[in-house]
Amino acid sequence: MDNLKNVLQSVREDDFIEYFLFPRIDSNLEEEQEHILNVLLEKATSVIEKYTQNYLWHKDEFKLVIRTSNSNFLTHIDGKEDYLPPHLYGVSHYGDNIEDEWFIVFLLNEITKQLPDIIAKVYDIDGEFLLIEAADFLPSWANPDCCTNRVYIKDGNIHLLQPSDIDHPDISVDEALQEIWSHSSGTVADSDIQNSIKNKLSIFPGNLKDSFHHTKIYVPTAVAAILKQNPMLISAAVQAFCNRDSIDMKACRAMKYFPPEQRVATRVKFTKCQYAMLSHSKYIPDRKIGWNLPPANNQDYKQQILGVKVACGFEILISQAKPSKDVEGERAWEQYFKTLKEKGYFNGLLEGSKDYNNLLNKAKEYYIEHRDSMHYNPPIGQEILMLLRNTDVNFEKLQEESQNLAQDDDDSWLSISPEELDKMLQEKYGQKKIFKVDESTEPDSFAQKINSFLNHVSTVDGAEFPDNSDKESPVRPPRSKKGSKKGVSFASENGSPAVNVDNQNEVIFDPNSFASAIENILNLVIPEDNSWDLDSDSEMSEYENDDFVKNANMNSDDANKEKSKMISYMEQMDLELAGTTIGQSFEKRHASKDSGFEDVEKPVDVDANALKNLLESYRSQLGEAGPSSNILGSMGVHMDPKK
Repeated sequence: MDNLKNVLQSVREDDFIEYFLFPRIDSNLEEEQEHILNVLLEKATSVIEKYTQNYLWHKDEFKLVIRTSNSNFLTHIDGKEDYLPPHLYGVSHYGDNIEDEWFIVFLLNEITKQLPDIIAKVYDIDGEFLLIEAADFLPSWANPDCCTNRVYIKDGNIHLLQPSDIDHPDISVDEALQEIWSHSSGTVADSDIQNSIKNKLSIFPGNLKDSFHHTKIYVPTAVAAILKQNPMLISAAVQAFCNRDSIDMKACRAMKYFPPEQRVATRVKFTKCQYAMLSHSKYIPDRKIGWNLPPANNQDYKQQILGVKVACGFEILISQAKPSKDVEGERAWEQYFKTLKEKGYFNGLLEGSKDYNNLLNKAKEYYIEHRDSMHYNPPIGQEILMLLRNTDVNFEKLQEESQNLAQDDDDSWLSISPEELDKMLQEKYGQKKIFKVDESTEPDSFAQKINSFLNHVSTVDGAEFPDNSDKESPVRPPRSKKGSKKGVSFASENGSPAVNVDNQNEVIFDPNSFASAIENILNLVIPEDNSWDLDSDSEMSEYENDDFVKNANMNSDDANKEKSKMISYMEQMDLELAGTTIGQSFEKRHASKDSGFEDVEKPVDVDANALKNLLESYRSQLGEAGPSSNILGSMGVHMDPKK
C-alpha cells in the first residue's frame, strides 16, 4: 500500500522544484511536532511575504505545508525512497520561467539566514541542481551518483557532505541533518562554490521589479473586473491560452462567458516571460466571433490582440472547470493518468479487469482529493466562475478608469541584437579569444591551425582544444577486447606497429603508423612485415582467398606497372577537370620555373582553397551560427565579424 501511495504521490510534471525545511525536533509526539512546525511555518511565512507581496509567479507560488513523522510517508529523492523527519514541505512548478526556481532558492536561503538551526533542502528534475551552477568548482569526488542527499542550505550557506567511502556514498536525509547540526563548520562548502550560488542569487530582491512588464490591453468588461479583484489570475490565463489545443479552440470560438461586444482598456501586470509568450503566440480570431480588430498596422492593434488572447485564456479556464467528482475528459486527469501508466502503476493488468478498475478508482480518489495541489492545471476555472457570478461588473466605472491608465512599459527588451547577445554570453561564460582571419592571412598558417587541431588527443570525453595544448593530456588505461586469442597488428612501411593487440588484450594505437599503413594499402605497396605473411599463424590467413589479397600479392614489377597506370589515370582526370568550371574555381599554386609546371596546369593549392571556402561560408552566415563558425569554434578559432 505504501508503494502504491508513493507512485500516486510522485507523479508530476518535469518543471518542478521540491523544497523542505527541517527544524531540530527531538520529540516523537505528534502534538509537539505540530506545535514546533506551526511556529516555524508562521515565521517562515513572514519572511516569504516580505519578498513576495507584489511578486507575480509564472505558474505556481511558493507554498509550505506541515508534515509530521507520524504521517509515515516515503518520498522520492532523485529516484530513491527515503524516510524523512518532521518538516515543512512544498513543491512548485515554474513553467518556462526559470527565474521562479532561483527565486525560491533565494527565499529558502533567506529563511535559513533569519531562522537559526533551520536546514533547507531543494532539488528538481535534475537532482541536486545547486551543484550544476557550481560545476566548475566541485571537488573531484562530487558526481551525480554520490551527491544525493548531500547538499543543504543552513545559515545562508551551502553545506556539502563528503562521503567517507566513495564506493558506498548513500546517506539518509536524517543522517545528513544530524551531521550538519553536529559539525556545522566542517560541512560548509568551499568559498568558490558558495560564491557561485550567491552570484546567481544576487539579482534578488533588487531587480524583482525588472522581471515584470505592464501594458494596456482591451478585454471584455468581465475580464477587467476579475483581474481587478485578483491580478494573479493573469498567469493561469496566459498558460491556458499558450497551451491551448483543438478542444480549447472550440471554447474560443464560442466565447460563452466573455463575449467580445463590450470591451474596456485595463492595465495588466505580466512577467516578462508571460508577455513574450503571449506576444509571440500567433492567433487570428474568427471574424464571426465579433472581435472587430483594427488593421494590423494600426497602433492599437497590439493592445487589442493581446486582450483577445487574455480573454480566450479565461474562457478556456472556465470551460475546463468540472464538478468535483467528474474527472473524465479533464486534461489534468488525462496527464496524471498517462504518467501513472508510464510508471507501471497498473502492473500490466488487463484494462477493464477487476484489479485494474480497483487501482483506477483509487487513483481517481487520490486525484480528486489532491487536485488543488497536483500542479498540472489546477481547477482555477472554478474560482474564475465563482468570481464571474459574484462580481459586480460596472461598465461605466471601468471605462472611466481606463481614461487614466499609466503608460505602457517599453518592450524593446523583446528585441536583442547579435552584439547584445554576444555580450550577454561573454558575461555568462567569459571573454572569448578572438582569432582575426581575413583574406591577407597566410593559408599555410591557417592550415597549420587546422592540422594542429586534428592532431590533438581525442578521448571518450572529447577532443582537447588547441588552447589547452600545453597541458598534460589525460592518460586513460586501454580497454581490452575479451575473447581474442592472439595478437594482431597492422604495421606501417618502416615496420613500426600501427595497431597492435597483444596477448594481454591491450590495444596500442599509433595514428601516424596507422595512416602510413592505410596509404600503403591504397598504393598497393606490400609492407615487409610478417604480420602480412599469409603463411603465418596470423588470423589474417583466413583472407588469403580474397580477390583483393590475390591482386595485392603480386611481384614488385607488376605492382609498379599498376601504380604507373593509376598515376596516368589521375593525371588525365586532372587535365579534364582543369578545363571545367569546377577546376577553374580552385586556387592554384604559383609554380617556379624549375618546378616542371611551366607548360601544364598548375597544381591546386589545398591550403588556400580550404581557407577561401571557409571564409566564403562564414560570410554567407552573416555572423550567425552555422557550419563554418561551428568548425572554427571547435578548433579554438573565433573570427571577428567586423573583419
